[in-house]
Amino acid sequence: MKTGKSILLAAAAAMTLAAPLAHAADTIKIGNIVATAGVLKSAAEPTVVAVDIAVDEINKAGGINGKQIELIRYDTGSDPKQAAVAARSLSQDDKVLAIVGPFSSGEAKVALNDAERLKTLMMPTSSSAPGLTDGKRYGWRLTEDESKQFSRLLQAMKEAGIKMDTAEIVYISEEVVSNAAGTKLYPALLEQAGVEHGDPIPVQYKSFDMSAQVAKILESNPDIVAVAALPGSASKLISELVRQGYEGRMIGSQIFSDPNVVELFGEAGEGTLMMSGFWKGRTEASQAFEDKFVAEAESRGIHKLGAHHSDAQAYDTVYLLKQIMEAAGTTGDPDKLSEEREALIDELEGVSFSGILADDICFNDHDAELPGFVIEIKDGAWTKFAEKPADPCE
Repeated sequence: MKTGKSILLAAAAAMTLAAPLAHAADTIKIGNIVATAGVLKSAAEPTVVAVDIAVDEINKAGGINGKQIELIRYDTGSDPKQAAVAARSLSQDDKVLAIVGPFSSGEAKVALNDAERLKTLMMPTSSSAPGLTDGKRYGWRLTEDESKQFSRLLQAMKEAGIKMDTAEIVYISEEVVSNAAGTKLYPALLEQAGVEHGDPIPVQYKSFDMSAQVAKILESNPDIVAVAALPGSASKLISELVRQGYEGRMIGSQIFSDPNVVELFGEAGEGTLMMSGFWKGRTEASQAFEDKFVAEAESRGIHKLGAHHSDAQAYDTVYLLKQIMEAAGTTGDPDKLSEEREALIDELEGVSFSGILADDICFNDHDAELPGFVIEIKDGAWTKFAEKPADPCE
């Protein structure tokens, strides 16, 4: 898909049972910044399905304040510059009330500045680099940051008695959250946990041969290898580690935490630990979303073994918008655009939201406090190793 805009005049154009909408003047306009091409495609494209499911459900149930959602979608092609263009286009040209997305921290780092300037609520769907909403009025995230989730992982490993005296760190140098995790977060948090580690080892997205980096890791034969990479790159690293005879534990935070890694990593991934902000069996609603998401993704030619936490976050973000729009009495009247945009921010202050991610979610400094689920690939399956509750809000 080329970068650019598409207007979904049904709740989710690809869903066969979507209800027809009224004239655009009688709708609630919501923007959606996605990435269905480029380096983020495999991780980001499924969130389109999650957003479409939420919008379809809401519209079939009567919409928001009696009006159907009109979803206006802009594809960045994984380019942060296009995320900024999308923010400006959706805010100024399409006059949306709020924006769901963009996907990544790299895109959000740029686009949140435009949303702030244009006074439009923006809620990235997967961005987990710490501090991106600091000082922002219009930037909010229904996501959990990498540092908190990685700390929970290390805590769970210690509680389980896993040997973790020494570690090596490897990361993708070009990706914002992977770079930040590999060069700053992982080293600091490993040190806090009393784990000795070497200098972080960078690799590039386009690296096909990672044997040299892995050989360097094996020189110290660490107890654990902390990987900060998207699933594709993580798979190459883990496979090469096993090929060269590494027998320790491989771990990661949320970055490659996708149920599809069970297939992607294969036997090499057995025992790998990672973090997720979503567990399918938490509630009946969580499981229902998981089942519906997998089926709908498959119908669109997107193979998914389960919902990534980013997919669940995108779904819940749409429902959070519904909640605050209903509380604010949002009408979608173009003459009240500025007023109604501001009212959404006012409603978010002190909000409590329950969804498929968790119950009674609150926000600290515009970032949600979410639980953490420690995931282990065990016997070739995506299993829950441990669970950590959400932190309280101040």
